[in-house]
Amino acid sequence: MKGTCLIVYASMTGNTEEIANLIGEGILQAGAAVDQKDILEVDVKELSNYEGILLGAYTWGDGDLPDEFLDFYEEMDSLDLTGIRSAAFGSCDSSYEHRGRAVDLLLTKLSELGADIVLDGLKIDMAPTSAEKDQCIQFGRSFVESSY
Repeated sequence: MKGTCLIVYASMTGNTEEIANLIGEGILQAGAAVDQKDILEVDVKELSNYEGILLGAYTWGDGDLPDEFLDFYEEMDSLDLTGIRSAAFGSCDSSYEHRGRAVDLLLTKLSELGADIVLDGLKIDMAPTSAEKDQCIQFGRSFVESSY
């Protein structure tokens, strides 16, 4: 068995949670273990216990992280994630100027903390279509294949 990955996400309408579930499915298909937690159910210190971290958030307002992610995001500054594989994903709305900016903010934070960004951020408009569902599963598979 390969290492264990952690998926942490914030979801208001269920779209980001669905994306997280599909990515988790891909991680399992690739032979790794996965723990999946809502942002409100995880302590930031847990990130250091995993070989792979995937953070997911929808973009709120004009390109912001959701309110429920803000404390966690700030608490991340206390971490050293050097050598930990990471990626970010989220649901977006292309009608906004800063489409999926929450994903970009998460990738920047992970990088600043020394994490290895192994995939480009995955941005899905609203709920994933059937083709995008396959893309999400492949994202999970690719995360494991590029990480271990």
